Amino acid sequence: MKYRKIALVAAFSALAAFGQTKLSFEAATIKPAAPLDQGKLIAAMQSGGKMPVGASIGATQAEYLYMDLKSLIWFAYGVKPFQITGPDWLASQRFDIIAKYPAGATKADAPKMLQSLLADRFKLTIHRTTEEHPVLALVAGKGGLKLKESAETPKAIDESVPAAPGTMTTQSPDGPIRVSVKPGAGAVVDMGEKGKMTYTLNAATKSIHVDLSMVTISGLADMMTQLMQQLGGPGAGGRQIVDLTGIKGHYEASLEISLADMLAMARSAGMDLPGAPPAGASAPAADGAAGVASDPAGGAQSVTDAIQSMGLKLESRKAPIEQLVVDHIEKTPTEN
Repeated sequence: MKYRKIALVAAFSALAAFGQTKLSFEAATIKPAAPLDQGKLIAAMQSGGKMPVGASIGATQAEYLYMDLKSLIWFAYGVKPFQITGPDWLASQRFDIIAKYPAGATKADAPKMLQSLLADRFKLTIHRTTEEHPVLALVAGKGGLKLKESAETPKAIDESVPAAPGTMTTQSPDGPIRVSVKPGAGAVVDMGEKGKMTYTLNAATKSIHVDLSMVTISGLADMMTQLMQQLGGPGAGGRQIVDLTGIKGHYEASLEISLADMLAMARSAGMDLPGAPPAGASAPAADGAAGVASDPAGGAQSVTDAIQSMGLKLESRKAPIEQLVVDHIEKTPTEN
């Protein structure tokens, strides 16, 4: 009994010491990322295996593959990319990082350990501030919410369950996301506890059909931002759609959105989309949001009309947003 007590005391002491020390990876290798191998990407999509890009947070190590410094800061501090203020080159140079956890650490500690890695190897220093930032604000409409409440609630993605063939698994600061892509047709985006979005491109009506399942309003804002960025390609930038409704719960909806309007809206929000209608081509919508007329022939709505049909509004405005400001960072990490 005496030895058992001694062992318990030693174990608690070790845990206490671990909690008080700076969380850092035990070992980490950082290398400049090679150009993307399209064959590997396609093979991973077809097999449902781990993607050779993005974050993979395991039980004993974390991998950050083909990721730029801005994305690494995003993962480390749990902020959105538009909340990071720093030099433009943060989004250019990409790295492959494989990092091993120390004894006692778990995957929940990975963000803190990534913060330490960025500080130690890239000499990152930051400060936080709150300032007015241009956003596309999702707000409640005057007539009240017009969405059907879901009978079920979504579940967090269980990474121990292998992804189905044709499904990509990626990480976000909010947890894993699974995306099933149908080339040229659309995709299913499962955001775990934020819900699921299925969108299909309809060439005949030049529209995007969107089905929302068990989605939160904040999840809807994230999904719409992601959809605009996917239409714009990997380099698309622009304003984030931010949920300012304060509405809770999970909802169902189906929308038919004009593709021309979605592209025009994305461009007006600051995204560089080759071939998209110029921002000035669409008539300005109420409250400053971008929009064009609905497409009666195909039954497609403008983005503004689709949002309003849900009892919501999309407004161009400035909102007080917390910013993570990069004071200093090195382009090249210290040696492995």
